Amino acid sequence: MQFEFAGAFAVADGRYLAREDGEEGRQQVLVTETLGAPPPPGRRRRRPRSTADAPEPSSLPMARVTAVRAFQPYDDEQEAERWLEEAAGDEGLVEEAAVEGIDLLNRALHAQATASADPHVHEVAAASAIAARIGYGSGEEVAEGRFTKAYEVDLRRVASRARRKADELRPQERVAAILGGREQLDACETLLLRARVDIDAGRPREAALQLRVGLEALLAELPEALKDPGHEGDIASLQERRSAAGEAANLALKGDLDAERQEDIRELLELCERVLRRRRILGGG
Repeated sequence: MQFEFAGAFAVADGRYLAREDGEEGRQQVLVTETLGAPPPPGRRRRRPRSTADAPEPSSLPMARVTAVRAFQPYDDEQEAERWLEEAAGDEGLVEEAAVEGIDLLNRALHAQATASADPHVHEVAAASAIAARIGYGSGEEVAEGRFTKAYEVDLRRVASRARRKADELRPQERVAAILGGREQLDACETLLLRARVDIDAGRPREAALQLRVGLEALLAELPEALKDPGHEGDIASLQERRSAAGEAANLALKGDLDAERQEDIRELLELCERVLRRRRILGGG
C-alpha cells in the first residue's frame, strides 16, 4: 500500500526494515519520502515584510509512504497480478492492506515520538490520506516507492467503525461548544482516548496503564452524569471490575500481558467508551 499525506512527516526520508517478532518474525519495509519540500531557509535572518492583503497560500510538501509486504513474495509477476486484480476489486482486501500499512506507519511514528521525546508527533488514520494505491513491484521498485502495476483506491469508504460512530455523533457541534466555553472536556475522555490509540496500535501494556487512570477518572467524574438505567448499570459494572484494571496495570509494569489480560483490557475499555458514547448522545456532552 502507498499513501500520500499533506505536509511532511516527522520520520526522516528513507527505507526502514520492520520485524514483528525479532529476527525470525515476518518482515515489512517502510519507505518514506517527502515531495515538493521547500528549500531550507538561508542562514541570513530576513526582516519581516508588511502586507496589506492576505497572501496567496503557501504550497505544502507531500509525504509519500509505501508499506511493503516483504514477508509475502510471489513466485512470478503473473501471480502478483492475479492478486492485485482480486484485491483491487474487493473492499475487504483493500481494507486489510490499508490497515496493515497504516499500522506499520504508526509504529514508526510512535517510535519517532518516543526516540525524540516529542509528544507532538501523532499517529494517523488511513482516511486522512489524500491519495492511496495498492500494487506490486520488484524489490528494487518498491524499495524506491514505485510499482510495476498499481490501482488508486478510495480509502474514504474504508473508514473504521469508530470513525463512522464519531461522524454520527456530530462532533463539530461539541467542538464549537468546547471552544465557546459552554462545555468542558473531562479528564477521563483524554485518558481513555489514549488507551484506545495504544490498544489499536498493539501496545497492550501502555493501554493497561492508561486504562487504569482513565477508568478511575471516569468513576470520579461521571458516576451520576445520567439518570438512565443503562448508565447506572455500566457504572456499577465498572465499579465491580476496577480491580481487574488495576491488576492488569500492575502486571504491565512487569512485562507483557497474556491473551486473557489483553481481552480484559479491551472489554473494560469498550465499556468505558460505551459510557462516554451514551453520555454524548443522551446528555449532549
